[in-house]
Amino acid sequence: MAKSDSFFIRAKVTVTGVTYNQTEIDLGSFVNLGVSKSTLLRVHNIQAQYMDNDDKSAMIYYDGGIPGGIVRWQLCTQTQAALTDAADKSFISGGAYAQASTTGVLVQTADESADMNLHEWSQGYLVGVDSLFLGADSSATWDSGAIDVIVVMECTLENATQANSVALALSQQ
Repeated sequence: MAKSDSFFIRAKVTVTGVTYNQTEIDLGSFVNLGVSKSTLLRVHNIQAQYMDNDDKSAMIYYDGGIPGGIVRWQLCTQTQAALTDAADKSFISGGAYAQASTTGVLVQTADESADMNLHEWSQGYLVGVDSLFLGADSSATWDSGAIDVIVVMECTLENATQANSVALALSQQ
């Protein structure tokens, strides 16, 4: 198989307070290792969305006091018990949604930021595992309630070659 046309994989994890939560993304129908022609997944782009869990049209807000709240998410090739950082070789990408406290007369707008420069991959991120793990945590319990973190990944499939197998081994997934 040559490189495939791109397709999208979607996943969602819900943050309900200050407890780390993660969901498994099954790649078993995409990644096939150990067969005569192994297939790998290449993630080209990741976009994140933050939504109120109860009301998709509602605003996410934090009134809990200064300095505010932050929701962080991460996508990893191995299960995690807590947030990690880019030094962990299982870490693929991550991002954050922050808001200063809206308590008092000063209302701050929310700020979405990327922990990794998501669009800087020149050839995508090669994946050779059966599952990915989308995890998220928050610095506080948000007044608006539970928050869904949804990611959409643009992916392609490709045959394993000596070159991309070396690249995969070097990334130490």
